[in-house]
Amino acid sequence: MRTTDDVLSRLHSAIASVPDFPSPGVLFRDITPLLADPALFGLAVAKLADPVREAQVTHVVAIESRGFILGAPVALALDAAFVPLRKPGKLPRATHRVGYALEYGEDALELHRDALTPKSRVLIVDDVLATGGTLAAAATLVRTAGARLVGAHVLIELDALGGRARVGDLPVRSVLRY
Repeated sequence: MRTTDDVLSRLHSAIASVPDFPSPGVLFRDITPLLADPALFGLAVAKLADPVREAQVTHVVAIESRGFILGAPVALALDAAFVPLRKPGKLPRATHRVGYALEYGEDALELHRDALTPKSRVLIVDDVLATGGTLAAAATLVRTAGARLVGAHVLIELDALGGRARVGDLPVRSVLRY
């Protein structure tokens, strides 16, 4: 039987560090080696889904684009609906929209207006929590739709960038921390 420390060590070792990407001074944490290993990918999905199995999550909201890769299998694992948050202009029907600042620029996210209801119990999933702008925007969109936020789960948290402080009282769980 694998211990939690063994699993975390295996996941951690599968993350590649890429200096100066996408711009000078940024150390990018690349999850594609983890995704290339089906066993590790499955372990990562379990680490994201298992802590909320009893929380009656009805919807998993994931953030474009790498969040989709993790969010869809987490939704399946939780028997929940999958809801994508997209960049502006990518969703074909009426949307809610919120702009936000990120570590190297500005952006916005959109959510279909009919994707969530006040009865929805939502888990937000993303690959990385950095400065917290994207996650804060996602939480704002979910709350704008009137849904209840169960929490947010991320594969990687970059502690030095202080993203948790930006998301207020939203419960955040990270699998790996750098």
